[in-house]
This record gives sequence, C-alpha cells and structure tokens, in this order.
Amino acid sequence: MRYISITASQRRMMLEQIGCESIESLFDDIPEDVRLRRPLNLPDAQSEMQVSARFSVLAGANIPATELVSFAGAGCYDHYIPSVVDHVIQRPEFFTAYTPYQPEVSQGTLQALYEYQSMICELTGMDVANASMYDGPTAFVEAAFMATRVTGRKSVVCVGNIHPEWISTLRTYSKSGKFSLVEVGCDVATGRINTAFVEESLGSHSIDDVAAVMTQSPNFFGVIDDVASMTTLAHGIGAISVVAANPVLLGILKSPSDFGVDVVVGEGQPIGSPMSFGGPGFGFFACRDVFLRQMPGRIVGRTLDVDGRSAFTLTLSTREQHIRREKATSNICSNHSLNALAAAVHLSALGGSGLVQVAKTCANNARYLYRLLVETGKFVPVWDAPFGYEFALRYSAGDVSDMQTRMIDRGYIAGVSAAKIADLEGVAPTGIRFDLSDVVIFAVTEKRTPEEMIAFAREIETL
Repeated sequence: MRYISITASQRRMMLEQIGCESIESLFDDIPEDVRLRRPLNLPDAQSEMQVSARFSVLAGANIPATELVSFAGAGCYDHYIPSVVDHVIQRPEFFTAYTPYQPEVSQGTLQALYEYQSMICELTGMDVANASMYDGPTAFVEAAFMATRVTGRKSVVCVGNIHPEWISTLRTYSKSGKFSLVEVGCDVATGRINTAFVEESLGSHSIDDVAAVMTQSPNFFGVIDDVASMTTLAHGIGAISVVAANPVLLGILKSPSDFGVDVVVGEGQPIGSPMSFGGPGFGFFACRDVFLRQMPGRIVGRTLDVDGRSAFTLTLSTREQHIRREKATSNICSNHSLNALAAAVHLSALGGSGLVQVAKTCANNARYLYRLLVETGKFVPVWDAPFGYEFALRYSAGDVSDMQTRMIDRGYIAGVSAAKIADLEGVAPTGIRFDLSDVVIFAVTEKRTPEEMIAFAREIETL
C-alpha cells in the first residue's frame, strides 16, 4: 500500500456513492473494440532495493556530460555553477513548487523573483521582465503572440539562422491561427542576416501585416548578427523588433536596447542550470514598459504594506488571467521559477565584474580552440564572421558522426552536428543548397582549460 493508499473498503464506498457496481463499470462508455482485454505486459512487483538496482543499471548506460570534456552547445552549455546555487535553491522554502498567489506567506519567493527580474532588465537593457517562462523557444513564441496583440497584425517574420528548434516551435504555434509565420533565409555566404535579402523575401507578403521581425544573436551557428539593421527594418515597417540573446554574452556585448530592440528573450540555462540531458532550463522575457500590460506570464512588483514596509506581490494581472483561457495574455500559465531563482543566485554570486570575466574567458577560449582545430588540417572555416563562444567549422577528414563517436570513446564531446538539427535547403539568396553534412558547431565555456583544448586538438589529429 506504499504507492496506492486507497483500501478495498474505501474503493467500495466510493463506488457505492456514485452508483457503480465495479471499477469496470466506470469504463462502460468506452467502445468495446478499443478496450484492452489482456493484462498489461508488466513484470511482477519488485522490492524497492530491486527497483533501485535496476534503475542504476539503466542509468549506467548513459555517460553524463560532467564525465566528459564537453565542446557541445547549440542551445545547452556546460558552464560552471557555483556551489552556493544548489545550497540556496534546495532550501525547502524555495524547493516547493508553489505559485506565490498569497503574498503574506510568500515574501521570500516573491523577493527572489523580483531580484531575478531586476537582473534580467539590467542584462537586456529593457524596462520590465517577467518571472520566467518554460524555456527559450516558448518565450520566443510568446513574443510573437504579444506582438500581434500590440500591433493588431497577424504576420511574424523569422530569419533562417535562428535555432531550428525555435523555428519549429514557432511553426507549431502558428497552426493556432493567431499568427502566420513568414520564414526568410540567411545569407549563407556570410552566416549573418542580409537585410536586403529579407526585404526581397517579404516582397510577396503584405508589409502592413507584419507584427514582429524576430532574430537571434548569436545565431544558431554562433555568429553575432546584425541586430541594428534588423531592428531598423522592423521599425521601418511598423513592426516590433524581437531578439533572442545569450545571457552570458550580454555581460560583454552591447545591450539589445542600445539598438532600439523592443523585446528580448532567451534561454536561461547558461546561468544556473546544469545541462542535465537537455533540461530543464527556463525562458527569460523582457520588453519596453509600453508593452507591460500585454506581457505574458507572472510579474512580481514591489509595494508597501499597511505598516509602510517594503513588500512584494504578483502584480498587473489577476489570478484568473493565468487559469482562464479567454482572459489570458498567455496560456503558459506556469513558469520555471526555481530555475529562475538559480539564475538569480548564480548572477549574484558572480556579480557584474564576474559575469564579464566569465563571458570574456568563454570568448577567448572559443577563439583559441578555433585556431587549434583549423591548424589540425581536419577543419576549415565556414565563414569569416564574428562569434561569441560558439562557432561552426567544416570537418574535411571524413564522416562527422564517425569522428564524434570515436572522440566520445576518448572522453570528448566533439561539438554538435549541424545536419542533425537543421536543414537550410532553399534559404540561400542564390537559391543553392547550403550543405550542412560536414558542419560541426563547437561551444567553449569557461570550464575548458588550455590543456584540455590542446589535448582535444591532438586527439583530432590522430583520427
């Protein structure tokens, strides 16, 4: 009875109360031809010790990234997380997944989220931020939805060098009919946005119906893109400029607000969340204050209590907005506030100068590995373009998958195969296919030492 607490007598009592003779009678409305008439194919019950041992065997088939030297990126990064992060977020006051609707008993959580929002605003240069979203892709989608509400328009433009999984998420939500997605290509000759090509691609669409122009910098290939030109283009047609950013690189790059960007979103995993086989992370969402009333998700505000003391509370949206579909600005009513709290603790531990140092170390490491790999003769550059701490190279010495498998056996995660995630066929301005079969995307964080990078390059040379 450890996992099923209802006794046989309690079950009979409930059946009698609703007028049913048996559990089986609860399923009378299900057609006979779709009902399962055999026992489930499950093994016999086992003890806790046996189950634990079985799961340990299954878990042993995986190799955690922490046991390898990781140069993987493409959306999930192996950053160092200060030990204070786990010590804070595992406190029971924070660890309980409770929505802080009752401010009188939730001041700690509310204050932490308020501090998190303030840090996101400082990083992005935006006026307001919400208390987090599920992840980067859904924050990107919510920016598209918000743009349609604000402008009354129905088209959303996205560029082809945005992370393919983010574009896929946009495609999925566009099927709701609330917005139509206009996908335009990137300039495969440079790896960056080509505004002339974007304008040409928009020729067959009604510019007056474009609600948002959505870009990502650094983009999927790690290239730092031309945010200023795309923002100018967006504002020139009366649309909202949305940019997806990496929070670590915001420590050294110009804030999106410096380019006039209206909405900044991103994946927060690099600040405070482990790779953990791909999740969970969290999405951050910040914008100019003129859009505050249309911003999705929860917002924590600061006010004064009856005694004049500083107090925190959910503000500017009622609880009904989060649970009633017809009244909501967003039906992603929950968030990843524990991960957002981790980000706040992480950023607090680093401080402004610490974040700058981490970002500079990542960027310098990336340039060092880039040079080492090109010098092996096994890789050639794809573009001569500025990048953050992630870059793309072509593997010229054979099959990418074979190379990565052999490097795993030697203790290295040799980047991410671009072809396994993206297919840019048909997006080149010339109409040619951009072949990704030999393109590998490498990411280099502050955790990688010169010795590790040199050893990695030497192992590549011996393949």
